[in-house]
Amino acid sequence: MQINTLILGAGAAGMMAAANAGPGVLIVDHAKAAGEKIRISGGGRCNFTNMGTAPENFICQNPHFAKSALSRYTQWDFITLVSDYGIAWHEKTLGQLFCDVSAKDIIAMLRAEMDKAGARLWLKTEVGDIRHEGNRFQVTLTRDGEQTEVSARNLVVATGGKSIPKMGSTGLAYQIAAQFGVRVVTPRPGLVPLRFSDDRFKPLAGVAAPSRVTAGDVGFDEALLFTHRGLSGPAILQISSYWQEGEQITVNLTPNCDLFEILKEARQSTGRKALSSVLSMHLPARLIDFLGDELNLEGNLSDQSDVRLQCICDALSAWPLRPAGSEGYRTAEVTLGGIDTDDLSSKTMECKSVPGLYFIGEAVDVTGWLGGYNFQWAWSSAWVAGQAIAAKRG
Repeated sequence: MQINTLILGAGAAGMMAAANAGPGVLIVDHAKAAGEKIRISGGGRCNFTNMGTAPENFICQNPHFAKSALSRYTQWDFITLVSDYGIAWHEKTLGQLFCDVSAKDIIAMLRAEMDKAGARLWLKTEVGDIRHEGNRFQVTLTRDGEQTEVSARNLVVATGGKSIPKMGSTGLAYQIAAQFGVRVVTPRPGLVPLRFSDDRFKPLAGVAAPSRVTAGDVGFDEALLFTHRGLSGPAILQISSYWQEGEQITVNLTPNCDLFEILKEARQSTGRKALSSVLSMHLPARLIDFLGDELNLEGNLSDQSDVRLQCICDALSAWPLRPAGSEGYRTAEVTLGGIDTDDLSSKTMECKSVPGLYFIGEAVDVTGWLGGYNFQWAWSSAWVAGQAIAAKRG
């Protein structure tokens, strides 16, 4: 079977590439439905992009690599596509855009775009042997127990990373890269909860609080959530992509107020109240109870000197914690690392050493922040690859 382009992976990037790569496209996936990660994302409503998307919202060994794709197919381009299909959407905090109804609307839109382009989709299809002979790729596919040998001029790898293995993630992209001598930046889980080996936060499970969490010189101001195993919530997921195992993080539990000034004023008017009670007016009561012994929060507010209040406020604004590790790929939303961008063209996503071989989406060493950035990278990287493939035929 001879075709122009074979795309491995019918997720966000794969379907977007199939819709833009011109005629003669076959896209395959081992899953029983296309776009499964899209379907479950954003609580079922798909945080499909972010209005503030910019290169600085991405982690990559080459910080300039993503600029070309992100500037040529922007968040506004995707928003226009979504709106053209009549899909209602809304903005949440920090520029995050979600479907009003269902993530399935985004999948249906991409399927419609693929149909318009004439792309064929094979589901429940396993990828076997891959060879590069002359200027074509020979790939063995197995579907319904039958093998098909496909000869393609272009091979697009959109199989994602290792995150959420229960969804079928396998790291196939890295195996293909190794076969063709393409370098890989060591993958690791990203946007993932952090765990503590002593279960110290088990009594606080379910408690959330505004915070600023930092690792090194990077920090995020978002909510923190205590869990049975450790810490989660947007601030922790964000910082997990910058945190290295063995390192410390610092948690500021009072990022939005001058707690010292608040306590000094309260001491004048309500000094007879217990210090812990006054603190519980500004932080979750269970958290104050938990920290009571560590910070020695006994006595009334009027009993506390300025020096003592400052010490308490300093402790709450710079709480040092050393996680034992992350929860791994099981709960990671993305995979950090991946195909080394030094081996790819930033304009086309094509391998410099293997003409016709493309890597797009999460498989590549470009990882976005939480909040729709990773979907935008999928759309942008897939679009430039698709445009490059279509232009070859021209």
